[in-house]
Amino acid sequence: MTDSFDVHALSGGRHVAIVGAGLVGAGWAIVFARAGLRVKMFDANPDITRRAVPLIAGQLDGLRRHGLIDEEPADVLARIAPVATLAEAVDGAVYVQESVLERVDVKRQLMVDLDALVAPDTVVGSSTSGIPGSAFALGLSMSPRVLIVHPVNPPYLVPVVELVPSPETAAQTVDFADAWMRAVGQTVVHVRKEVEGFVLNRLQAVLLREAWALVQEGVASCEDIDKTVRDGLGWRWSFMGPFETIDLNAPGGVADYAVRLGPLYQRIAQSRQHDTPWDAALIGQVETDRRQHLSQTDLETRRAWRDERLMAIAATRRAATPPG
Repeated sequence: MTDSFDVHALSGGRHVAIVGAGLVGAGWAIVFARAGLRVKMFDANPDITRRAVPLIAGQLDGLRRHGLIDEEPADVLARIAPVATLAEAVDGAVYVQESVLERVDVKRQLMVDLDALVAPDTVVGSSTSGIPGSAFALGLSMSPRVLIVHPVNPPYLVPVVELVPSPETAAQTVDFADAWMRAVGQTVVHVRKEVEGFVLNRLQAVLLREAWALVQEGVASCEDIDKTVRDGLGWRWSFMGPFETIDLNAPGGVADYAVRLGPLYQRIAQSRQHDTPWDAALIGQVETDRRQHLSQTDLETRRAWRDERLMAIAATRRAATPPG
């Protein structure tokens, strides 16, 4: 498939519904409104919806400063309409992005509710970080039109999206979601089998598990582990993946690398059982370490700083990417 999709043709003039207006849902609202689509945003907690609107406005201002949107922020924001009921949000929607609480029972109830409300051709994407669709989206009339569409937070700055069909998802739904996500500027990854955590969080889980273990064993501090990724691995990983990284790190490419360093990585893997949970003492140690570098009251400010850095990176990548 090519990337030359017309999002307005795909939408047929219909709006997008956001269900769940927290950080992820609000981020999705920006993705779709930035692409020129009308968005209706609903959360069962009206306070969350109210807080989302100024958050979105601030992020749009940042995007404009970094040249990542061509319109005035107010014009993009005007396409996002908070609504009071689920029925109002999804009535006539071409696509629904679900970003509610990461619990099977909550998602299942929402799917049942949506099944009674959405149009016969509406596609529903779930932002779940790791719960397979088969755990909450089967046995409904709309099940062939439901799949996982898992973003990285914030989705309007980090473009990768994992598409994960359930056993009942129709192939046409996956095709639509692929075209739909690319048309709004996301990068699509197809996860071909249901597996808890999908691809992104399974990769992240391995790194995190080793990071926590290294702290627990006194090998390195949280800050030094962060430096290792931030000022080491992350430099290459910001523009290439692990397989390309190792392909370039041996004279003969990836097969040569596997011969040279494969035994080392195998020994490292065999040295770990990773069957011990993060206990209260370890969590407390890491919390104490992190709070020495960032106070609890500064978390929101630091998140804003993170987003500004991501905007700068996104602007640089955009300028360096040839058209087409």
